[in-house]
Amino acid sequence: MEKDGEPFSVRVRRGDLMSPDCPSRDVLRHLTSQWGVLILIALESGTHRFSELRRKVGGVSERMLAQTLQWLEGDGLVDRVAYPVVPPHVEYSLTPMGREAAAHVRGLADWIEASMPEIARARAARMAA
Repeated sequence: MEKDGEPFSVRVRRGDLMSPDCPSRDVLRHLTSQWGVLILIALESGTHRFSELRRKVGGVSERMLAQTLQWLEGDGLVDRVAYPVVPPHVEYSLTPMGREAAAHVRGLADWIEASMPEIARARAARMAA
């Protein structure tokens, strides 16, 4: 069945983010989650161990960090290397696709930071109304 003149097979290969069944929504959720954005930005500076990432991304629980790293690794954005030593030594870094994604979410994060005064004014005005 065609929608907007485009065959279904083409839409499936390309992705249709507005469709509730589109698998790209999972990737969007992983990338734009609070922790996903912060982890990608943290990994832009290079390879980090789990404990380094946890310190760098203030406020993230060990469970959320592990889960988000697994999602990002599953999406091909983060590379995980486990060294066979005792105690375990695991390092995380961005893949080439992860570096590209990090640049995009960093742009959003930079916009939020730069817009905070205006956002704060809008919030205050709404609270006063």
